Amino acid sequence: MSRTPLTRRILGGTALMLSGIGVAAAQTTVLFHHDLPDDSAQHQAAEYFKELLEERTEGRYEVEIYPNNELGDDTEVIQQMQSGAVHAAPIPTAKLSGVEPAMQLADLPFLFPDAEITYEVLDGELGDALMERMVERGFHGVGFWESGFKQLTCNTRIDGPEDLAGKDVRVMESALLVKQYEQLGANPIPIAFSETYSALEQGVADCQENPVVSIAKMRFHEVQDHMMLSDHGYLGTAFLYSLVWFEQLPPEDQAIFEEVALEAGAYQREVSNAEFDTYLAEIEDYGNIQIHEFDDDQRAAFEEALRPVHEAFRDEIGGDLMDLAYELIEQAEAER
Repeated sequence: MSRTPLTRRILGGTALMLSGIGVAAAQTTVLFHHDLPDDSAQHQAAEYFKELLEERTEGRYEVEIYPNNELGDDTEVIQQMQSGAVHAAPIPTAKLSGVEPAMQLADLPFLFPDAEITYEVLDGELGDALMERMVERGFHGVGFWESGFKQLTCNTRIDGPEDLAGKDVRVMESALLVKQYEQLGANPIPIAFSETYSALEQGVADCQENPVVSIAKMRFHEVQDHMMLSDHGYLGTAFLYSLVWFEQLPPEDQAIFEEVALEAGAYQREVSNAEFDTYLAEIEDYGNIQIHEFDDDQRAAFEEALRPVHEAFRDEIGGDLMDLAYELIEQAEAER
């Protein structure tokens, strides 16, 4: 499939009782999961997805959106999708590393230089190769949505890699992200996204990393003193359909589901980028956190300190995929 660049609930319904027998028939109700609040760019894109799909299928499918982990966290939903109990979701690539290690390629620190090149690379040959890996894991992957580039918040100001030594840093449950902070001498602690605010408030963690949108929506700036605009990693989400469910759809409907996911993803990126300054201003106006932007020398110091993480995961991710990523990124930069 070629791509153009993307310019618990409680399972009580009879349709969801799938114990051991698989999915009996294609369902006309599409359960859509995501992990952010209902005023986020991701939710706006989910609503746009719903609008497009219901219109183009003339009401033959109804989309039910469950934001903010209402169906369970991403790890739980991954399992529900493999069984066909949840049908569609944008899942962070780091969360998918447990089922397909290659997906964490996008999480390598300082891999992508900017959003434009990120989109170009993920929406092309590399993205296709990653999505092909997901088929045998029980998913039909369509494209990449995003939360954006990650920033670092902490109780103390961080100016260089050495400043993170000994800090307790909340991370997603990802071996790569754990390794990233171990490489800096920090103590990474995997904590659920929904529990991160309380972990920071209670001092269980000193720091955390997330895009500005997530920091603002989850109010992490209320319980942190410093935010470093570091752009040190990319938090992409793979838009996935449950394969066991998707394969039952008529081919003409499959095509509609694919095009709608891509269009909604393009819209999500546009909204997310447009709202970056708004979210940043909201964080700054709250008045509890000091904002520091890394200069080129600081970024270079962190990039050098974290480069060993790339090599540490080369075999797990796949050297061929990593080399392809480096090649495509270098080519994109040269063509500017």
